[in-house]
Amino acid sequence: MTENVWTRWPSREALGRKETSRPRRLLAWAVRLLVLGALLWSAFQDSRIHGWAVVVGGVGVLVAGGLAWALFRTTLQHRLWPSLGLVLLLLGLAVGARAVGFHSPATVLLCGCAIVALERLPLAAALPVASVGFTAFAVVDEDTWPTTAVVVGGMALAGYALRLDAEARGNSQRLLAQERAARAAEAESAALAERARIAREIHDVLAHSLSAQLVHLEAARLLIERGADRARILERVVAARGMARDGLEETRQALSALRGDLTPLEEFLTDLVRQADGAEVTVEGDRRALPAEASQAVRRVAQEALTNVRKHARGAKVSVRLEYGPREVTLDVRDSGGSPGELTEAGGGYGLLGMRERAELLGGSLDAGPGEEGFVVTLRVPV
Repeated sequence: MTENVWTRWPSREALGRKETSRPRRLLAWAVRLLVLGALLWSAFQDSRIHGWAVVVGGVGVLVAGGLAWALFRTTLQHRLWPSLGLVLLLLGLAVGARAVGFHSPATVLLCGCAIVALERLPLAAALPVASVGFTAFAVVDEDTWPTTAVVVGGMALAGYALRLDAEARGNSQRLLAQERAARAAEAESAALAERARIAREIHDVLAHSLSAQLVHLEAARLLIERGADRARILERVVAARGMARDGLEETRQALSALRGDLTPLEEFLTDLVRQADGAEVTVEGDRRALPAEASQAVRRVAQEALTNVRKHARGAKVSVRLEYGPREVTLDVRDSGGSPGELTEAGGGYGLLGMRERAELLGGSLDAGPGEEGFVVTLRVPV
């Protein structure tokens, strides 16, 4: 809902000096001191002012300064009635100063109250106060009425111009604060996204490594239950230890990848299939560097697919095909099939589900299911 322009206060940013530059603040204080000095000079140079009148004038200046400071504070806090009360006290002080002979300070107080009201009060309250101040000035002014009218009009425009300037400054401060808040929120969102990415990478690495270890440890357990010879059991335990060592190496590689130190994807796949008996890799299309997350997705899906082959179709021939398309990269991992074996139930069964979620986060897809001979895993990631 739009706020009524007549009852709307200038914003606290406009009335305050929080974002005011140091040179501007120094200039404002210099102007105030200059005006105060001129007032004191003009008042005490008047030959009719002497004796106790000088003391009264000094006290009046201090009182006026205190009231003005209080007025600035109450308007900053948007307190209407205390502000109006302080303005009336300043106007009364101006009338009293005029009565005892301090003509110049009285004139400045009258005009100053009118200008400050136009700058800092709601227009519904500022216009009556400004009218009283400017009318009192016109009554005591000794110039001709056209000159007085021009001076009053100029001061009224000056007061309103100060109001517009303050509101523009306040709006710019609010926009700056909103921009800073937006940047902070964006930075926080980016940090959270990066944390999620790191957590996902570490999770996938550990899930692959632990799943492979579980395969061999489960096999060792089954061999022990069946009374197999020591050599076969030791082979499985040594294989599990090797998987643990490989898992640590993969973790280091994942951390290096997160820092941007990625090995070429083709080289990674070649090293991966070298560890699997009866596996081969082919690369089609124009090879090019992939975004870090897309490259990591291809690596993790290839690892998970080969782990599943070892678990569910040990001894099967595996074909790994990487195709670079114009808008996406496709990874196809298929095996020739084999007997389920005794390790089919090993693991939690969440590997491909995690890979599918990773692909969908990147705007891609992952299909996994039976093929003509064995099992087929196909990953498509836009690049």
